Amino acid sequence: MSNKVSIIIEKDDFGYYAFCPELEGCQSQGDTLDEAMANIKEAIELYIETLSPEEKRVYLSKEILSATYEVKVA
Repeated sequence: MSNKVSIIIEKDDFGYYAFCPELEGCQSQGDTLDEAMANIKEAIELYIETLSPEEKRVYLSKEILSATYEVKVA
């Protein structure tokens, strides 16, 4: 069985920070976007291994939506 989880990646002065909103505390980082993506995927897999069947049902049934909004800055 497979489920989808959201991954948010933010770029800052130190590289890339990635986290999964559905899995509280599941986060990672990397010097490059590819490294951050690989690291957060590994973190998600390890995190899910620690969950009970009930926790998996609850955490993996959440639906996270994201959107962007363009604003003008004077």
